[in-house]
Amino acid sequence: MRSDDRAAYHPSMARRAAPARDRADNLGYPAPVERLIAHLSALPGIGRRSAERMAFHLLKGAPEDAERLAASIRDAKAQVGHCATCFNLSESRQCAVCADPRRDRSVVLVVEQPRDLLAIERAGVFRGLYHVLLGRLSPLEGVGPDDLTIAALLSRLGPRPAQPAAGEPADAVREVILGLNPTLEGDGTALYLAERLAPTGVRVTRLARGLPSGGQVEHANLAMLADAIEGRRTME
Repeated sequence: MRSDDRAAYHPSMARRAAPARDRADNLGYPAPVERLIAHLSALPGIGRRSAERMAFHLLKGAPEDAERLAASIRDAKAQVGHCATCFNLSESRQCAVCADPRRDRSVVLVVEQPRDLLAIERAGVFRGLYHVLLGRLSPLEGVGPDDLTIAALLSRLGPRPAQPAAGEPADAVREVILGLNPTLEGDGTALYLAERLAPTGVRVTRLARGLPSGGQVEHANLAMLADAIEGRRTME
């Protein structure tokens, strides 16, 4: 240490700096709050600041509100699963759509997520069955065919001739409508499905382009969904 540095330095400076460092290290939320913020920020579309606001809202609210929220999350995880047939969300082995005997079982509409199924159901113009892929092909995100319910869809169809036989069961699937979102990944998934479905002999159609390119099925209005279903076309 140079002489001028020694002259400027005094041991009391170190003693004063140590508490300042300790205070800086202690700045932050209590550990339980930090864990809550970390879990909330892991949710889709929730950043650190949004997670902080949500955490503060929960902390300011009544304890009963937090308990009800925790119970709702616990019940949803424990009681809700996927339909064994179409993979829609369901509290039983089969969802309400698959269990409804009034549905047209010769037509299956393929969608990406349960929320897309619900959006089309609200339109009230489709009376067939559904199949939920639980996603779409996305090589950049590491999502391949084995990560979706494509194998289950193919097993619902099975190989069949292009022309239905006279004795074919009434509930045999004759048409598969591809109702995927009109995005790059959705179009790629639709093309892949069309190739995989070709050997089954079923008619493969897709929703008409009444849906805006780059949009989402769940955000479409009822009239747009109705036009899209009624104007569906065969995959070329």
